[in-house]
Amino acid sequence: MAERRHTKQRALRPEAPARPRRQLAARQVITPSPSPAPAVPPRPHGNLDTATAEQIAGIADEIWPVVQSRSSERRIGLRHLLARLAEHPGETWQERWLASGLDAGITPVRDLFTMPSHREHAGHALKLLFCLRVIRPSLPAFRGNRFKHYFQDFEAAQVDPSLERFLALVDQTNTSLHYKRCARMDVAGALTTQGIELADLTAEGFLHHAVETRRGRYGAGYEHHIGHLAWQVLHHSGHFPPGVPATLRGAMRAPAMTPAQLVDSYDLANRDVTEMLTAYLTRRSHDLDHSTLRGLARDLCDLFWREIETINPAQTDLALSEETYQAWRAAVDVRRDGKPRLGASGIVTNVRALYLDIQGWATHEPEHWARWAAPCPISGRDGRARTQALRRAKERTDHRTRTLQPLLPVLVAAADQRRHHLAALLTAATDAVHGQRLVVDGRHYSRIFSAGDARHQRYHGAANVRVNDEQSGTTINLTDAEDAAFWTWACIETLRHTGVRNEEMLELSQLSIRQYVRPNGEVIALLVIAPSKSDRERVIPMTAELFHVIATIIRRLTRDRPTIALATRYDRHEHVTSEPQPFLFQRTIGQRTEVITPSALRTMLIRLSHSLAKQHPQLAKIRFTPHDFRRLFATDLANNGLPIHIGAALLGHLDVQTFHGYVTVFQEDVIRHYQAHLANRRAARPAADYRPVTDQEWGEFEEHFDNRKVELGQCGRPYATPCEHEHACIRCPMLLVDPKMIPRLDEIHTDLLARRAHAETEGWLGEIEGIDLTLRFLAEKRAETRRLADVDRGRDTVTVLGMPTIGVQA
Repeated sequence: MAERRHTKQRALRPEAPARPRRQLAARQVITPSPSPAPAVPPRPHGNLDTATAEQIAGIADEIWPVVQSRSSERRIGLRHLLARLAEHPGETWQERWLASGLDAGITPVRDLFTMPSHREHAGHALKLLFCLRVIRPSLPAFRGNRFKHYFQDFEAAQVDPSLERFLALVDQTNTSLHYKRCARMDVAGALTTQGIELADLTAEGFLHHAVETRRGRYGAGYEHHIGHLAWQVLHHSGHFPPGVPATLRGAMRAPAMTPAQLVDSYDLANRDVTEMLTAYLTRRSHDLDHSTLRGLARDLCDLFWREIETINPAQTDLALSEETYQAWRAAVDVRRDGKPRLGASGIVTNVRALYLDIQGWATHEPEHWARWAAPCPISGRDGRARTQALRRAKERTDHRTRTLQPLLPVLVAAADQRRHHLAALLTAATDAVHGQRLVVDGRHYSRIFSAGDARHQRYHGAANVRVNDEQSGTTINLTDAEDAAFWTWACIETLRHTGVRNEEMLELSQLSIRQYVRPNGEVIALLVIAPSKSDRERVIPMTAELFHVIATIIRRLTRDRPTIALATRYDRHEHVTSEPQPFLFQRTIGQRTEVITPSALRTMLIRLSHSLAKQHPQLAKIRFTPHDFRRLFATDLANNGLPIHIGAALLGHLDVQTFHGYVTVFQEDVIRHYQAHLANRRAARPAADYRPVTDQEWGEFEEHFDNRKVELGQCGRPYATPCEHEHACIRCPMLLVDPKMIPRLDEIHTDLLARRAHAETEGWLGEIEGIDLTLRFLAEKRAETRRLADVDRGRDTVTVLGMPTIGVQA
């Protein structure tokens, strides 16, 4: 009823003007601007500002030797072009070039001549004038005149040691020849148009060249590739000063906004309120990440005060009348498109916090906050709506988890099957000729190799492998499809075996893999999760399946190079681009090597869910998201008997109650039991939680791993935790069965069947129920162990993880 009333009230405000879309000024980490002009322009072959055509041609013949006929054509072209420029006023060729209007780039030099030979000679002559630094063109004029292999002729004409070092570094990069040529052309174009040597090229100047090239669409279809590789080489070589982002995309991305910028972006009418909100957000910013701060600014500036200004333009302080408050509540409950706002209670909570914070601060700092202190119009009843909204949200989340839980095995199997199928198809199609038919897993394909593929192979050294699916009639780019299928599988497996947040997973690097080597030679693999939302680092043990996934990722990343390439990652929450690191979830697209973005990860899962929607209609309405795996992981841990405090530690929750929110199905009595258990533990805990580890404690730590060894394999329970299941190992989810013990599992299965038959004879129904439960767990353990054994046998190479080690403590 309340939502209906608010909807009607919202519709009865025709006098409210339509809100214009906010126009945010373009912001970048570095401001693009041409590099400062040197006091003396570069003159690699002397001052040629007033040189004759014969003098320039003589120097050109020394730099680019040609046969006599070509030398004569070169002189003819220079004479014709310089004669045209001499028709315009000026003392130097640069002044005459500017006076001619050709620097605007509207008319190519070739269009000044009618004879085909003169057109060709004039274009070649203009390239010589640019390379010898006789004329410094603008970017439109430089890009408007097409030159063949300009960067090669430009590099030959320069006497610049810095440029030679840059070319050597470009040649060492692990990329295609085409992208290396693009990097050389980018630098040659920037130096030519800005009239500088490489030592004078600043980060702002190169960014200006890249941005203007994109804006003018001068890249002949490669605008998005302009500058990436050249920027990386320049940064890696130390050409740019410290603090400059490692990638061009990092330099072009908008930095985090200050509280003042956040408030100013909403263009509030009351300047006093603007200053107050700026001061409030500045004070709150010390405890919030930028994403949360941005959301708080949106709630207070846009959804609160801008609405107040619309309802009551004469409002100048926070003392709202009941009428104004009720009108705002009606407005905030409905989105501007007329749909109910599900997050309205959160907005009300932030506004209530604003009032209460100011009231508290006014007591200690009256000179700053007393004038803004006002009674909070939000009553306790309205505040309790937040609790109800959270309860409704929990119900929706639980329903979602219950829907997706039985579909998780389907998704995992589909991702694994698609990965293996496309990998086998790519292997079969790589060496196939055009039109050759292929059969993989019962599906028929035919190889495609078009003129575009041949051009791609000529430019990049290898063409994308494409096939035609004869069953569906679609064309598949196997190079891209296999890569996407692999990373989809890798992300799903990592998420479901660790329960980490998508941000934490994408931040995993080779440095996150640790190993502890015990004195007896046993290696314990660990995965270090970097601090993220809870700002608390944690270490989780790696199961055999997770270890296999990480090893497969490393094997893929090092198949063409000895080590994992350094990549950057953009944190969309903090608006920060990381320094290059050996991230695990990285992909190379063109010249860029970057970590998979959260949006790309969501797209992968949506596409896979969409492909399964026909067989499983539930996925047509509910798609898997990265956070769903975290909820499913927590639910599985809790429902299999893992103590709540251990589950909270594995998921990185600072409060056990947070772990409760992730659990969909859990018995209330178990919750109460462990809450009491934790209360007793906390009461008995000594005040000093952290102190140096003694030799005895370290020995007990090592002995713990000996105590985890059982008949069937290893117990995966964390350190200092007793067995919670009375050593019922077959039923325990923490048991890691050794593949060598599969015959022993078969013996246990046979023995259980005999015991069940005897129980049926005696009529022991309770015993039969317990044996059936054990048989079910036994079947799952045996199937999982056999699958892992098959995976191990299928490995034909050994992957060296290169894991940092944790030394044995003295």
